[in-house]
Amino acid sequence: MSGNAAEQFNIHEAKTNLSRIIERVERGEEIVICRAGHPVAKVVPLVRRAERTGRGSLRGRLVLAPDWDSEETNAAIADGFGVLP
Repeated sequence: MSGNAAEQFNIHEAKTNLSRIIERVERGEEIVICRAGHPVAKVVPLVRRAERTGRGSLRGRLVLAPDWDSEETNAAIADGFGVLP
């Protein structure tokens, strides 16, 4: 949000206009929900951590070492986690 105060809706208005509120939040706005004039919740956009394109999206881009699943590699990983092999 660009420094503007978040728009406020009372609970009844929020229930009536939930779809419109969600559309505004998807565009980056923050909305405050109030009960009896007192703010009780804020609806904010979620930030996606990663764009996932589906299974196999790394095919041809990921190179595995020849020993990626060797006993030695697995033992080193287990040791790093404090697990006995």
